[in-house]
Amino acid sequence: MKLITARAVFLALWLVAPGVVYAQGASSAPMDTAAAKQPDPPAPPVNHLETTIAGFKLTGFAAGSYAYSGHSLADTTIVGRLYDRFQNRFTLNALAAVLDKPYDPAKFSAGFHTELLVGQDATVIQSNGLFAGAATPIPVDVPHLYVTLNVPTASGNGLQFKVGRIPTLMGLEVIETYVNPNWSEGNQFIYVENFTGTGVSVETKFNDHIDAQFRVINGWDQVADNNTHKSLMARVGIYPDALTSIGVVGFWGPEEAVSNTANRYGVEGLLWRKLGKAALWVQGDYGREQANAALPDPTLDAKWSAVGGWVTYDFSSTLGVALRGDYVNDQNGARTSGVLGFSPNTGQKFGSGTATLNIRAWPNAVVRPEVRYDRSTLPAFAGKKDQVTAALGVAYLY
Repeated sequence: MKLITARAVFLALWLVAPGVVYAQGASSAPMDTAAAKQPDPPAPPVNHLETTIAGFKLTGFAAGSYAYSGHSLADTTIVGRLYDRFQNRFTLNALAAVLDKPYDPAKFSAGFHTELLVGQDATVIQSNGLFAGAATPIPVDVPHLYVTLNVPTASGNGLQFKVGRIPTLMGLEVIETYVNPNWSEGNQFIYVENFTGTGVSVETKFNDHIDAQFRVINGWDQVADNNTHKSLMARVGIYPDALTSIGVVGFWGPEEAVSNTANRYGVEGLLWRKLGKAALWVQGDYGREQANAALPDPTLDAKWSAVGGWVTYDFSSTLGVALRGDYVNDQNGARTSGVLGFSPNTGQKFGSGTATLNIRAWPNAVVRPEVRYDRSTLPAFAGKKDQVTAALGVAYLY
């Protein structure tokens, strides 16, 4: 009866939920012939903040969702999931306000970028030290908060110094789910990447084919450093042509509390290729941590690896589909033991397959029905090794 009720709720949501514009930049469909014949759309509404304070831009989004799994933990938690971890519940995921002041790359200039995130999503991406001393999780986060100082260069692209709290260089998926191909966050985003880093980033675009970023940060998701040494992260982006990009990220530094010698290091590669109305991404990760304190034998190194692929296809300007498959080998349990509903473990292999519709029939909104299958080598899902989830996400951009 519970499954029938959930299906009925899911169907009702499908029929009546408002919709939005899917904002995955790399996979946006080109304007089709019929749309090209239509008159120009009306001008966007006036940004009152920008007209009051020249150069400042205020944007943001609101998002809500519903998710159901037949193998939830204690009928309350969908194991292994992040924003969609609440079982059979309508969820107020996020209300975000983004304030931006762009810099001018052609001259000495400064700008800043900040995002205030309110809602249940904020509680699972907060950095250590952000709300030190809070007795319970506070549903507020500031995943973007940095100043950019630009130094002009001969290329005209400038050399940028960013100081503050900056989202990671790793991975395809980002904190703001409406930008991602799928609604739910994949396993690589959750388990093998950091969310943010607090520190300094030096960035430049050498030409149309190469750019680079280098960062010194307190650590993975650390506002207050948990040891006395800093961590490093760097990325090189290669763009052979307008339809292809390759990103390579490396990281190194101590991430364990009070230890300056247990370094975490690894590498990630991300390939993107545009194929007409379709787009393809492939991401691979490898990580290792020396003398990991979370292991039964804390003198051993922890190792993990992952691979994932995404394919998107736009049937029209208002309807697209996104498919994702991922696989994680957490061979020592360092990334998943006791995390997000997973039981304490000494290692597991797990993955998922996800299909998401991106419905963009309503201005400024996206409606995203989704079906996902998860499987683990452990009986992680209420005593079972797999689970199927049905969900619906809705977001509005302003």
